[in-house]
Amino acid sequence: MVTMSAFEVLGPVMVGPSSSHTAGALRIALVARSLAPQPLESVDFLLYNSFSRTHAGHGTDRALVAGILGLAPDDVRVRRSFELAGEAGLNFAIIEQGEDETLHPNTVEIRMRIKGGKEISVMGESLGGGRIRLSSIDGVPVDIAGEMPTVFVAHEDRPGVLAALTAVLSGAGVNIATMRTFRHERGGAAYTVFEVDEAVDQELIELLRQVPHVGFASQVDVPGAGPAIGDADEDAPYAFATGADLVALSEKNDLSIGELMRGRELGIAAAQGLAGSEVDAMLDRVLQVMRDETVEAISHPKRSLGGMIGGEALRVSMSGKTPVCDALMGATATRGIAMAMATLERSATMGVIVAAPTAGSSGVVPGSILAVAESVGADEALVKKALWNASAIGAIISTNATVAGAEGGCQAEVGAATAMASSALVEMLGGSASQCLDAAALAIANTLGLVCDPVRGMVEYPCQARNAMGVSVAMCSAQLALAGITSLVPFDEAVVAMSEVGHALPASLRETAEGGLAATPTAQAFSCDGACDGCIGCA
Repeated sequence: MVTMSAFEVLGPVMVGPSSSHTAGALRIALVARSLAPQPLESVDFLLYNSFSRTHAGHGTDRALVAGILGLAPDDVRVRRSFELAGEAGLNFAIIEQGEDETLHPNTVEIRMRIKGGKEISVMGESLGGGRIRLSSIDGVPVDIAGEMPTVFVAHEDRPGVLAALTAVLSGAGVNIATMRTFRHERGGAAYTVFEVDEAVDQELIELLRQVPHVGFASQVDVPGAGPAIGDADEDAPYAFATGADLVALSEKNDLSIGELMRGRELGIAAAQGLAGSEVDAMLDRVLQVMRDETVEAISHPKRSLGGMIGGEALRVSMSGKTPVCDALMGATATRGIAMAMATLERSATMGVIVAAPTAGSSGVVPGSILAVAESVGADEALVKKALWNASAIGAIISTNATVAGAEGGCQAEVGAATAMASSALVEMLGGSASQCLDAAALAIANTLGLVCDPVRGMVEYPCQARNAMGVSVAMCSAQLALAGITSLVPFDEAVVAMSEVGHALPASLRETAEGGLAATPTAQAFSCDGACDGCIGCA
């Protein structure tokens, strides 16, 4: 079953420019920080694979330091994290480890030294769209994603320790969903990870720390994560695994995909003690940030960190007042393209955006939905239904394929966003669930094989132009579906094909900046001519 929240697809709300390399990196560091006793004396960040190659251009290094300092993904101070670390007296080192094919493309090992000499090492992976996983602690393999309230306990491998820990939790009325213990050897260091139904308070954490042979206990908190359904919980409201499931649920319950997704999110939230108003408030914030990100660069353009983009959204917007607009894209598509490009411009200046599903593809969904909404006079409720719809499509793609450029190329980022947007447009314009999936399948068909080749490793060029292309493909796919044109290959099979194509792409075409347009002579020789006040790209 799809287990992720809508807000892991339409989110996180974050500082740009990359959901995997900026927000994901920051989240890994935040979780690592929660697993180490404070205060920290120094931290080493060992970067592997894509993280090692492109960390400066993506702001990965600054995001990691920001996370260790406790900043949230949407904190505008992320860009100043090096300076803030100096003010806090925290020593750190960024160490490029190069390639390791045994590790995930976006991997970092964080070695923390606590005052007094104790050290703890945490290895994490950024999975795309801001989602993360911890893969080892002090060399002991673990599996922590933080998708449910999670309690981490470091202890000695002694008889009775697990019984004492579970007694403390059950005595406090905490229901344990899963419990996993990891150890290197019998009688040595061990770690137990509890996933529980509801977050626990600090008093309970203190009780766990007092259990004999326990060295440390902490609650793992991944900021920005929405409520998540338990693994394979088929009894959850409107649970689904595929697009075919969505169509069947829609027909059975006489609800649109957007209505199903909101109902599912409300049910999951209620099971975790959250009010429906809290879920609606989360979507309200997503929509407000989208409204802001799609217009700021049109009214107040800024040059990007890498100097490759800045002002394009304004120029496209101005072209909407010329005969070229009517002859080519038309007013609505031109507006949508300008909004998408504006979002990338804001992201590329480390402004606050919504990853939808990633930062590199963040312009497609808001540009498409908001431009069409303006054109047809859609009310707020209809816009929100379209966003819920988009999140359902993105959740399926994230679960059954990937939305990470480092894993699947740009087809996984802009391609996924285009499929999400096309389906959302069909719902906004009165189409059926089947037509939504036809539009999404057509969108995937027309972005399949798109490579990820950011020049200088920065989310600027060709990323901004590809977001513009995503808007046009989304609108085209939606119109085809609403005209009654079906996709020969159904959505679910198209998603599988996307996954297989992504795995077939060489590493040079998956966000490494080593192939495609990034490897051309002009791209290799690109210089921002010194007009880069505050730039982090050459650091």
